[in-house]
Amino acid sequence: MLEDLLVVELASVLAGPSVGMFMAELGARVVKVENPGRAGDVTRGWRLPAESSDSDISAYFSAVNWGKESLALDLRQPEGLAILHTLLKQADVLITSFIPGSADKLGIGPELLQAKHPHLIIAEINGYGPDERRAAFDAIIQAEAGFTFMNGTPDGTFKMPVALMDVLAAHQLKEAVLLAIIKRLKTGEGSRVSVSLLQSGISALVNQATNYLKAGFVPQPVGSEHPNIVPYGTSYPTASGDRIVLAIGNDAQFESLCQYLEIEVLPEWKSNAQRVKHRTAINHMLADKILALDTSDIEQACRNRKIPAGVIRNMEQVFEQPLAQELMLQSDDNRGIRGFVGMGDLGQSTSLTPPPHLGAHTESILGELEISKEQQQQLRSKGIIK
Repeated sequence: MLEDLLVVELASVLAGPSVGMFMAELGARVVKVENPGRAGDVTRGWRLPAESSDSDISAYFSAVNWGKESLALDLRQPEGLAILHTLLKQADVLITSFIPGSADKLGIGPELLQAKHPHLIIAEINGYGPDERRAAFDAIIQAEAGFTFMNGTPDGTFKMPVALMDVLAAHQLKEAVLLAIIKRLKTGEGSRVSVSLLQSGISALVNQATNYLKAGFVPQPVGSEHPNIVPYGTSYPTASGDRIVLAIGNDAQFESLCQYLEIEVLPEWKSNAQRVKHRTAINHMLADKILALDTSDIEQACRNRKIPAGVIRNMEQVFEQPLAQELMLQSDDNRGIRGFVGMGDLGQSTSLTPPPHLGAHTESILGELEISKEQQQQLRSKGIIK
C-alpha cells in the first residue's frame, strides 16, 4: 500500500521506530538515521544478560526495526546535516522523537523543515507536548497518566511490563500520518503532526476515565478485578497448577458458569450490578469450585458453553498458539513479530528484511545521493558517517 513512499526515521527507542516499522510493513522504504558517535539507537545496547555483546542488534532493538535501512550520519556536523536535507528532498515522511527544542539546535526544527521541504509530512513523538522539555520515559508516563495507580492491589502498585505508553503513542501517530497522507493526496501539501506520550496514555483510559468524569469514582488498585463487572479479569487457580481468567459479560453467561460449577445462583447474584456489590463472596465461591478442576476440563467446558475464559500463559506458551506463530518474523539469526495485524483484503504485508546493523546501508544510500566514494571516505575519516 505504501510502496512508493520514502520514510526517514530520526527516532529512537520504541514509539517512533514502531511507526517506521509499521510503514515498512506496508511497503514503504524506511531509512533509519543514527548517530555513529553514540553507537546509534540506544536500544542497540539494551541487552539481556544472556545476549552476546558482540552484536549491535539486541533483542530490544529487534522489536521495532525490521524492514529498515541504517544510515549512520552525524547531524551535528554541517556535512551530515547537508546530507540529511538532500535525503529529505526525496522523502515523504519524517519521524522524530526529539526533546522539544533539540531539533531546532540541530538546524532541523519543524518550522525550518516545513519552509525548506513543504511537501514533507513531519511526524513528531514527544513526552509532554511540543513545549515541555522534560525527558519522557514510559515508566514515568504510566505513573502520571494514572495507569500505575490502578495497576496492582491495595498492598502495592506496579508499572506494566510492556512500554504501553510508547505503543499507544505510536498507534496515535500512525493514524495521524495516514491522515496526513490522505491530505497530501488531496492538496499536495505536507503536514506537521505531533503526538505526546502523556495524552496518548490519558486518551486510552476509556471507561476508567469516565468512571471518574461521569460518576465521580476514582478507580482504585484492585488487582485484576474490573470495577464495573463481576467476575471479569479475575484469575483462579486450577487443580493442574495453572490459573484461568473469567470475563463474564452478561447474566446468561454467569448462570451458565454456575450451572457447570454446580453453584446455586442466589437472588442477590442475578444481575451484574448486584454481583459487583457481592464481589468477595462470589470470588470465594468460584475459587473453591475451580480449584477442584483440571485446566483442560474447565477450559473445554467454557468453550462449549460460550463462557469467556482463558488460561494465563507465559511467553513460551503464547508462541505455541497458531495465531501468534502467524505474526513471527524470522531470518537466519533473528526472530521477531510483526507490529501490524490488520491487512484484511488490502493485500499481503511486505516481506521484511532483518533489523540492520548500524550504518549497514550508509554507502548505498550515499551513492544514490550521488556522493562519490572519495567523498564518503573523507566523511568517514571525520567520523561524520560510518
